Amino acid sequence: MANYHRFVHILGLFVLALSLMIGENSVEARQLLELALPEVPELPKPELPHLPDIPSLPKPELPSLPKVELPSVPELPKPELPTIPKPELPEVPELPKPELPHLPDIVSLPKPELPEVPEVPEVPELPKPELPHLHDIPSLPKPELPSLPKVELPSVPKLPKPELPTIPKP
Repeated sequence: MANYHRFVHILGLFVLALSLMIGENSVEARQLLELALPEVPELPKPELPHLPDIPSLPKPELPSLPKVELPSVPELPKPELPTIPKPELPEVPELPKPELPHLPDIVSLPKPELPEVPEVPEVPELPKPELPHLHDIPSLPKPELPSLPKVELPSVPKLPKPELPTIPKP
């Protein structure tokens, strides 16, 4: 199911904001700006009561611990790695180069000859075709629109710019 509770709250705030912006309330807001702020008397600063002195406590002394002697660790001999003999590779005999079979000489082939084309007699020129004459289409006259009367707009009076009071900085 849909939950519209948040939407209803936002809608209520939106309606309230619009009602404050429209109507006579904008004039009242301007009047609030023009009002002088009342002077607030300066209040005396509060004094804090005297706090009692806290005596300083001596630093606690920790008892000294006896020194513990660690047993000595015997040194171990360094391990010796056995040497590995290099393997001996057998000698590879050299193989004779393979002999290529002798190819017979290539006989040059004669160049192919193109067959002779018999001469073609000249083609006679054909007359250009003529299109039939179409009837002239009459043009329609352009419609003339009646001129509209000029409307004079009333001039808008210039209003003075409102002066807002300056707010003093604290």
